[in-house]
Amino acid sequence: MSTHNINCFVNGDKIDLNVSSSDLVIDILREKLGLISVKRSCDMQVCGACTVLINGKPVSACTTLAIEMDTAEITTAEGLSNGNELHPIQQSFIDNGALQCGFCTYGMMLSSIALLNEDPNPNEEQIKHYLHGNICRCTGYTTIIKAVQQAAVAREDG
Repeated sequence: MSTHNINCFVNGDKIDLNVSSSDLVIDILREKLGLISVKRSCDMQVCGACTVLINGKPVSACTTLAIEMDTAEITTAEGLSNGNELHPIQQSFIDNGALQCGFCTYGMMLSSIALLNEDPNPNEEQIKHYLHGNICRCTGYTTIIKAVQQAAVAREDG
């Protein structure tokens, strides 16, 4: 199997890696880089637990080839906080009780950040539509939607 040298930024850090043609983003992030917020669940791009941001866009890490990381900027949940200061979406999820078991949380947060970067003031229907690829079996979605709305207001105020 052929290997490729890729250069990218993961959570702001420059990374040089050798990956095989069949390596997936989730495997590189979890196994080579130790970024365990990226959850393996369905392996079919339907649940959103493995969501990461590649160049600011939500991507399913379970089905994306690692060679697509070359020259990209990848963000995982580990890269959201600034030292001890939580990212506004993290704080909003906590404030609104928008998590229980936590399995979907990181993917929900990253998808929410991508949404707020595209539309800083989405309405409830837009939030539901944007998060349709992220499945939560615990919270219902009411608290998650409220968390995204609160984060939008916090960004607007901050």
